Amino acid sequence: MDEVKFQEIKKKAIEEHIPIIMDDTLEYLNKIFLNSNKDNILEIGTAVGYSSICFSKFLSKKGTIDTIERDEERAKEAIENIKSLGLEEKINVLIGDAVEILPTLDKKYDMIFIDAAKGKYPFFLNEALRMSKKGSIIVADNILYKGYVMSDYNKHKQRTAVRNLREYIKEASDDPRLETEILEIGDGLIISKVI
Repeated sequence: MDEVKFQEIKKKAIEEHIPIIMDDTLEYLNKIFLNSNKDNILEIGTAVGYSSICFSKFLSKKGTIDTIERDEERAKEAIENIKSLGLEEKINVLIGDAVEILPTLDKKYDMIFIDAAKGKYPFFLNEALRMSKKGSIIVADNILYKGYVMSDYNKHKQRTAVRNLREYIKEASDDPRLETEILEIGDGLIISKVI
């Protein structure tokens, strides 16, 4: 991979305040998944393609990533970024709302990464479970949401997001099909393994 180009993508995203995966979160996921030879990865929330590009290192030779982005401009930028690194055969950007796209997917994924609308996390978990198999890993980023989720936060502006993130944690923790771990890495990470 062209490291200079890759760093340019990261720098531009940071300068433009586009949310990308935090360094410590990525470092942790690299420790677990680097060269893990996953055939299929699903990402919910592409932004400019930075995390998809990072996750391409987790793929097998024939592996692919499907990534969903509802913001058309960001999706176009993601497609350009992916092409500029020669990863267009590996990463497929689906443009549209994940709530509409997910029910149309009928693949089974080895890893599903959730980093999109916080208020939709419980829906994303249900869809992720439907598209998982034994051994699949479901990762949800920003689960602690600036500390709001574990506090008595109740301001109107973020109330729905906070409530739904709490619901996600409860569902992922209580589901007998999952082994779930909550980590205080980045803005909170929850990793669930399908057993």
